[in-house]
Amino acid sequence: MRLDIFSEMQHPKEHWTGPDHEHRLIQETLEQAKLADEMGYGVWWQVEHHTAVEFSYSSAPEVMLTAIAMNTKKMHVGHSSVLAPGRFNHPIRIAERGAFIDHLSGGRFQLGLARSTIPEWRTFNIDPDSTRGQMQQAFEMVPQMWTREKFSWDSPDYRLKDISVIPKPYRKPHPPLWQACSSPASFEQAGRNGVGALGVTLWASPEEVAEMIHIYREALRTRCEPVGEFVNDQVAFFTFVHCADSEQEAMENGAAKAAAWYTNGSFTFFEAKEAFIRTAAELESLAKDPAGGGLTGQLMRKKDPNAPQSRAQRLLGRIVGGEDVPDGQVWEVLSEQDSLIVGTQDQVRKRLKRYEALGIDALMSFHQVGALPHDKVMKSIRLTGGLIPEFKTPAAP
Repeated sequence: MRLDIFSEMQHPKEHWTGPDHEHRLIQETLEQAKLADEMGYGVWWQVEHHTAVEFSYSSAPEVMLTAIAMNTKKMHVGHSSVLAPGRFNHPIRIAERGAFIDHLSGGRFQLGLARSTIPEWRTFNIDPDSTRGQMQQAFEMVPQMWTREKFSWDSPDYRLKDISVIPKPYRKPHPPLWQACSSPASFEQAGRNGVGALGVTLWASPEEVAEMIHIYREALRTRCEPVGEFVNDQVAFFTFVHCADSEQEAMENGAAKAAAWYTNGSFTFFEAKEAFIRTAAELESLAKDPAGGGLTGQLMRKKDPNAPQSRAQRLLGRIVGGEDVPDGQVWEVLSEQDSLIVGTQDQVRKRLKRYEALGIDALMSFHQVGALPHDKVMKSIRLTGGLIPEFKTPAAP
């Protein structure tokens, strides 16, 4: 398994100090990327979000990735992921920008595509029912634009006749393709397309991760019709990573608070907050009365409410619902999680090994989370990077 880095450029309001706070965030992100390159991380993955405010300042990732590419030597730069519906990014623009970044990085560019989600569809006036089809068309169109002198396409969404998209990528035949995946259906789609899978599922248990990898691998094996000139068969998953000299230091740095803040922010931004609170409340009720609950209780009893994953969901439901939960209690519950990698270098190593055993090709380590201070993020990148000699294969495609 390879170690990558995942970046949202999070910026809680408590960091909005001074007139230059936005500039400071951008410069700190560059510093983190330079350090990641020096430490030997494989790929720097930059998200794309719009009007996300505190949750993500990464509204122009192609610009940020270009700056990172120009300031690094070996680390690849990945767009995770371009929002592919045409009102966000027309396929021509995706191809043009991707080719430019590939040239400026010397062939180190990785392209991921995504459908986006409800609030961004609303902001850009996009019909949700059109998004999966438009993303699929982008997957099919972009590699052809990159490899053909003349390109044509005729569909209700796009009509193009004998156009020349320039420049062509530096890397031949073209950069690797990936899909952002958050559901079994999206993992299957990625496998059918012969593109890499970028797992962005929050709080997925190891069992759930293993099942999604299985779905992806089976689709690759039995139903793959590659959209590109070659198959990218790698799976990458992201999770929160914070490495410190001791558990106490990690807690004092605010690791548990950051994880809770991120969860709250993500469920709010993606408008999944009510459903998450409802599920957490059902688990809480079941924990108090295992015998009750009617039909819902019968369904929820398939989950152990006191298993680490369920305990975390119950705790996060209380936090998302507005309850002020003591830091120590947050730490106690979240530190049980296999889906969180927090602690000393030895503890981080052990949890990385668990992900590696699931068959993941790359772990996108998410260090800059919530209000964690820049110097603590840099230290976490450095300490985790010290483990890279043990986690450096496979290479980025």
